[in-house]
Amino acid sequence: MQLTGTPFFICTVILVPVSIAVAMWFWGRVRGPEPLRVLSRLAMIVFCQATAVVMVFVMVNNANLIYGNWDDLLGTGNHVRAVPAVPPLDAAAGGRSTAPPAGGGGGGAPAADAAHPPANKVQQAFRGVDDPKVPNDVQKTDLKGQLSGVDGEVLVWLPPQYNDPAHKDRKFPVVELIPGYPGSSSTWYGTLKVSEQLKPLMQQGKVAPFILVSPRTLLLGNRADAGCTDVPGKVNADTWLTRDVPQMILDNFRADPSADRWAIAGYSAGAHCASKLSLAHPNRYRAGVSLSGYNDPAKEADSLVGKDAKLREANNPVTIVKGAAQPPKVALYVSGNKGDGYEDGQAIAAAAKAPTTVQVVETTGPHSSDVWKDMVPSVFEWLTGVIPVQ
Repeated sequence: MQLTGTPFFICTVILVPVSIAVAMWFWGRVRGPEPLRVLSRLAMIVFCQATAVVMVFVMVNNANLIYGNWDDLLGTGNHVRAVPAVPPLDAAAGGRSTAPPAGGGGGGAPAADAAHPPANKVQQAFRGVDDPKVPNDVQKTDLKGQLSGVDGEVLVWLPPQYNDPAHKDRKFPVVELIPGYPGSSSTWYGTLKVSEQLKPLMQQGKVAPFILVSPRTLLLGNRADAGCTDVPGKVNADTWLTRDVPQMILDNFRADPSADRWAIAGYSAGAHCASKLSLAHPNRYRAGVSLSGYNDPAKEADSLVGKDAKLREANNPVTIVKGAAQPPKVALYVSGNKGDGYEDGQAIAAAAKAPTTVQVVETTGPHSSDVWKDMVPSVFEWLTGVIPVQ
């Protein structure tokens, strides 16, 4: 039974009164020595409480889409097929091996390289998302990363102009959407309502007609966060997000290949990814959006990157900005409450030099999807100012 499906939720709701009724029925019928009767009744109470806790967890999970399936919840899913050596792509940045480069040049395509041309185009099969919270116009495909060795789902939403005959020859800008940790590829669509909020704004011309792409980021089992980084011998998460996924989008949709028309956005742990990946790969992304993120990877207790001193330092956006051979041509939007991302944004802004720009916005409210959902329209209006309608 699907974790986020309505049938499972209904089962958990029904189980609560049933467990109470069963406990009441057997409460006075327990036989045996006094210690056994006490333990039996205690077990009944614990079972009733457990069913209530499970129901509440399912309600919270369905509302926030923290875990998309049972493997993610139990930590038994592993989406790393192999960890091959990755050929360098950022020629302008001097290449990349185990960590993002400390800066680089602008321009170019987000997934193309003359020295390492992409393999033949892979036409993906797309289907609907089997999740009642995700809109029907969101598509899903299972991608086998040719460079990263990562296998995972990618969710794609096309703007209303995409299938309009008047725009049949048009190429569209792209925004990659990164969830928090733990997080599902469905969260941006199902919880933050990104496509539902942006569709009318795109139709009104207030927001550019972005293709919205949300790839899987929960790649490792055993409660380990890849941190959107290539971790030697463990996972090529950076390559998955910044090369395999963009190449698939370019192969299957009328996506604009210019890095000036690509952006990446995230919340919480995904906000950290958006900041560092956009700054580390300015020849693939023109803008990054960080909602309640952080700079130090170790702020996520399960981060593999945070447990390695060298990777931890190399993947800090402040380190990337300061170490850049030339300031990356990237526009950053960083928001957060005091103590929850705001100071991290100020640190990046203090280290940045033109043409890097950093807009830091102080927010109020908790570290929650309700705050980020309400910010979606204004964030994408800002993003449209950086990547305007064409």
